Amino acid sequence: MPQNTASAGLMAGLTVGVADPDRYVHGGDVRRLAGHAGVRPEELVDFSASLNPLGPPAWLAEAVAGALGQVAHYPDQEASELTLAACERYKVWPTQAVAGSGASELLPAVCALAARQGLKRAVIPVPAYVDLDRCCRQAGLSVERLTCSARDGFAPDLEALARMLETPALVLLTSPNNPTGVCVPARHVRDLARAFPKCLFLVDESFADFVPGIEDEANGGAGRLVRQRPDNVVTIVSMTKFYAVPGLRLGLAFASPDNARRLRVGLPPWNVGALSQVVGARCLRDGEYRERTVREVADLREKLTADLREIPGLRVFPGAANFLLCRLDRVGMSAGPLFERLLSEGLAVRLCANFDGLDDSYFRVAVRTRAENARLVDALARFSGVVKAPAVVERKKTPALMIQGTCSNAGKSVLAAGICRILLEDGFDVAPFKAQNMSNNSFVAPSADGGREIGRAQATQAQACRLTPDARMNPVLLKPTGDTGSQVLVLGRPVGTMSVREYYAYKPEAWEAVTRAYDSLAAEHEVMVLEGAGSPAEVNLREHDIVNMRMAAHAGAKVVLVGDIDRGGVFAALTGTFDILDASERALVVGHVLNKFRGDASILASALDFLYRRTGRSVLGVVPWLADLALPEEDSLGLSNMVADRNGKMPETLDVAVVVPQRVSNFNDLDPLAAEPDVRLRLVTNALELGEPDAVILPGSKNTIEDMRTLRGAGFAAALRALPEHTRIVGVCAGLQMLGHHVEDPLGLESLLGPDQRSVEGFGLLPLVTELKPEKMLTRVSLRDPRTGWDIAGYEIHHGETVLESGGCATVLLATAEGRALTWGLDDAAYASGGFPRVWGTYLHGVFDADVFRRAFVDDLRRARGLAPLGAPQTRFGLEPALNRLATVLRQHLDMKRLYAALGLGKRGLLG
Repeated sequence: MPQNTASAGLMAGLTVGVADPDRYVHGGDVRRLAGHAGVRPEELVDFSASLNPLGPPAWLAEAVAGALGQVAHYPDQEASELTLAACERYKVWPTQAVAGSGASELLPAVCALAARQGLKRAVIPVPAYVDLDRCCRQAGLSVERLTCSARDGFAPDLEALARMLETPALVLLTSPNNPTGVCVPARHVRDLARAFPKCLFLVDESFADFVPGIEDEANGGAGRLVRQRPDNVVTIVSMTKFYAVPGLRLGLAFASPDNARRLRVGLPPWNVGALSQVVGARCLRDGEYRERTVREVADLREKLTADLREIPGLRVFPGAANFLLCRLDRVGMSAGPLFERLLSEGLAVRLCANFDGLDDSYFRVAVRTRAENARLVDALARFSGVVKAPAVVERKKTPALMIQGTCSNAGKSVLAAGICRILLEDGFDVAPFKAQNMSNNSFVAPSADGGREIGRAQATQAQACRLTPDARMNPVLLKPTGDTGSQVLVLGRPVGTMSVREYYAYKPEAWEAVTRAYDSLAAEHEVMVLEGAGSPAEVNLREHDIVNMRMAAHAGAKVVLVGDIDRGGVFAALTGTFDILDASERALVVGHVLNKFRGDASILASALDFLYRRTGRSVLGVVPWLADLALPEEDSLGLSNMVADRNGKMPETLDVAVVVPQRVSNFNDLDPLAAEPDVRLRLVTNALELGEPDAVILPGSKNTIEDMRTLRGAGFAAALRALPEHTRIVGVCAGLQMLGHHVEDPLGLESLLGPDQRSVEGFGLLPLVTELKPEKMLTRVSLRDPRTGWDIAGYEIHHGETVLESGGCATVLLATAEGRALTWGLDDAAYASGGFPRVWGTYLHGVFDADVFRRAFVDDLRRARGLAPLGAPQTRFGLEPALNRLATVLRQHLDMKRLYAALGLGKRGLLG
């Protein structure tokens, strides 16, 4: 439909005569406006309806869900709880409060009350809310108007009004006025009401809650008439505007007990539904939401007013509520063409030609969010034709997809990596991002000033994008040091060890670092793939969130919710998560993904339909369980997955026991061993379970001192020393330190005990001594084993400095080119015969990633067991094959076309 025709029908009702029913056309008809604009209703930015830009209270869905059982019964006819909440909020008696189905029900009821009291005429200062005229005429009252002048800022002339009241009348006032935003001082209304006791005064305060300080008359506030009002004053309050719930229809009237009783008689029974009563009562008791709304809407209104006043030819009248009245000041210019232009851009304003006292040069705009207001200002400036583009233009956000989950270990990291690889394969410059990671599985990203730690998952995702890992990809990393505290790293460098409360206090600084890192990284790439953490529905964490929905909003990301169907309860988890989200957060969600499915997906059809009906979001894919994927897990929950799958193992497998300390870290070092067909890993947390394995591995720990104390106390030191000769014992990083004779912690970096207990005895299997230092070693290492010629690469992340104990006998197996020792072993018969020492340890994370080195170690175990070595590598651990396989599977099981459409992308080379 051409644009001039598109809005002509809408405009027609704004210029017709009094008798035409379209005279009373309202704003907020989103479906009609969107239809004429050629967009979906949810795509239209509606400035024509003046609703709270913050949206409904966050608890709305919860309150509605909790009250659903009440719809099977008639509602409380007296609306008792709602009325009580209104009395608490406005400090009035219950006999003075009347609940209604919106102000639109209460307005005609008051007009009818006036007619029953014998009044024949009504006086309305105009411009005013258009329904006031209609309600009066429906009640049989003749309407007289007092025109308020723009020259006087539309303030009503109260002396002129008084002269019109010699004959009793119903006087209808709005404060703040709609559409002008002008407040009428309550004291003047009281004076008029007392001077004309035979008149009935109706004061519409539907927007009064938005006005800062309005109730503080002693300090200049306009005042309100919900209380301290003469008996011939009735005040109406619309709740749906302030609380952004117009679909519930909810309003209140306040009057003298006699008039309140008469109003109730004129209303239908059960006029306020059960859901509305529950929501309304909670709204009135939500002081935090009320205070936040008043504060933020005032800021938004002031900014919008200032920006609009920069546009030549546009006059903006001062307003006290959540809307602004504007006028095109060019001679002969109508707001009609402006309405058409804005509608063509998906923006709807309220034309004001059908307000008495205004002409077709006036229009009204609601105060909306900062971004939406900026979009309106930009469109108005371009329409003016004389405004130059601003010197600084806000950069369009980089398209972003965010993977969030219903729980930890739902597969977010792996799915994000796979989507990164798909985007890369389709020709996009893509980068990964996770605002905050809590994991002891870290990776050293290179930087000009030395290595920086990021989460291992983000390093994998960087490889999926074929990018060098960058500290900006994971700006905040939390490495737990105990049950209630973590080391906090920002952009890869530690800033301290904090308790939960200390970190909450630090969150504003962390958020600043997160947004700077994201904005910088996103500016360098075409598409971003973000990963959330845990679940966005953790209600105790939402207030301090910097990694889930708050990050999605900052990035303007489209969110996919992922559920782990293998653990059960996935549909409850997805619907429950969606229900807990705020309305603005739910708007970011584009669909669901079921992950780790085993079986025939066709049996899920009815459940997928249910999920769509319940959330309004489709399932974008059912991803199968991927065995032996060999990608790093997102957190320590993945340990159990690593050892659980026994498929594809040889009949004669080697038994490798992994001692799991409480604060295990970088357990991904074991992924390559777990992938070997002749190795079976098992987790050991009790020394009695150790048995006589072929090898024992002590992995890394975030707190060597405390974990070593715990393991010694559990009998592991004695159990390790008692193992048979064929068992190999290997320590990685903290595991290496534990195998030594002592670990010293003179500065108390890890020890939770006093200064006299900061030297802890090790397991005594290697003649090494370690001293913990405040400076962390963060570096990548590439070297060649001089004994075998094997190339080995990895990285170091540790605080300790380890040296050979005086008089000790151990061999340096691997060292840097500068001679710094990385790996030590016993100089025993096994080593002398060309094999691995029986006991050895290394600081090198990733030491088992090298296929030839790993196979040599496994074959050494086989020889000690009396099995023939296999010689050639049995697996290739490089991540490239795994990433390519993952991308292939995801293409088969995800609706990538819909994901691309949500991002506004086309698949290059395929969709153009």
